[in-house]
Parts: sequence; structure tokens; C-alpha cells
Amino acid sequence: MSTLRILIADDHQLVRAGLKLLLTSSELDVDVVAEASNGLEALAACAALQPDLVLMDIAMPQMSGLDALQQLKVSHPNIRVLILSMFANEEHVIRALRLGAAGYLLKDSAPAELELAVRAMMRGETWLSSPISQQVVDGYLDRTNPTPLTERQTEVLRLLAEGHSVKEIAFQLSLSIKTIETFRTQIMERLDVHDLAGLIRYAIRRGISSLD
Repeated sequence: MSTLRILIADDHQLVRAGLKLLLTSSELDVDVVAEASNGLEALAACAALQPDLVLMDIAMPQMSGLDALQQLKVSHPNIRVLILSMFANEEHVIRALRLGAAGYLLKDSAPAELELAVRAMMRGETWLSSPISQQVVDGYLDRTNPTPLTERQTEVLRLLAEGHSVKEIAFQLSLSIKTIETFRTQIMERLDVHDLAGLIRYAIRRGISSLD
């Protein structure tokens, strides 16, 4: 296999230096051909040097990594992109993958994982950090599996997530306070969620409440 030519795009010079050191001191057959401090520089370097792989940060000035990724996959679809980010939320991961990223590596991963991820890129595979993998799976299951709640429980959950008190919900639904408290207990047991913050997150993730 020929040497893998890599471009590192990150707005922090120390991060770029650290990544380059990790790559060049590993057993990988790689050549770091260029560095970029923002998305615009990354696009220009890709056009000039045609690297095989870009290690792309998300949060960069002038042009973000995701915006650069979107343009890069149009102009140079064969260049693979491994996103490097502190953002572990599902929204960033899903967007990156939809835009054409070949992998998503968290910046707090162990150094050895960088080598594993690059090896996966060299084999033409996709790489997701383990916490990300579980989040994506959980999010997919949340969207595809039917809610375990009844219609009335879902209504109570929506009102709880929107900040209404038990007393207010009882008034709105013409039910007793004790009945609403029973519904709240049943909801927590069925979802295995034991605090209001968890209920709010669940409601937003499932589209039960947008909190707009």
C-alpha cells in the first residue's frame, strides 16, 4: 500500500503539531503534506495537493469544518475526511456523516485510537469513536421504535417537559393532582428515567416537545 498523504485542518497550532507527531511517530505509512487553520485554507490545500485524507476539526474560524467538508465532497469526492471534534452530540455526528465524512473521532480519545482510525481510513472503512457509535445507535432506536408510553402519558410528559407543574397539568387535563403524580411515576418507570432533566431530554429527542 502506498504512503497515505494527510492534511491536518485545525485552528490550534499545538493540536496540529500534536497530531502530526502522533502520526509520524506511529507505525503508519503516512506523510503529512500540509496543515490548515480554517476551512478555507483546507479547501485551497486540497485543491493544490490532493491529499488522500483530511483530519478536519469542526469549530474553525472563517469556515467551519462541516462547511468545508460539504464543499470538499463536491469538488474532490475521492478525498476522505476524518472529523476530529470535541462535539459528541448526535446532531453533529449525523450531519458530518450525511455530508460525506468517512469517520468521526473525539478529541479526548486515547492517542492509540487515532492510529486505529487512520488504519480504518486506509482500508476504505468508516470509523466512529465508541461513545459516538452508541449515541448514534441509541438515537436511531429512539426515532424508529414506538414510544412505550400511552397517549395520555405522552401528553403528560409533553406538559412536564414544557415546564408545567403537576397542579397546572391537572387543571389543564381536568384530572386530579394525584392522578398526574401517578402518571409521572409511571412515565419515569417505563422510560427508566428518574429526574425531570432526563424526561425533558427524552421528550425533545422523540419530538414530543420542541420547547419552541
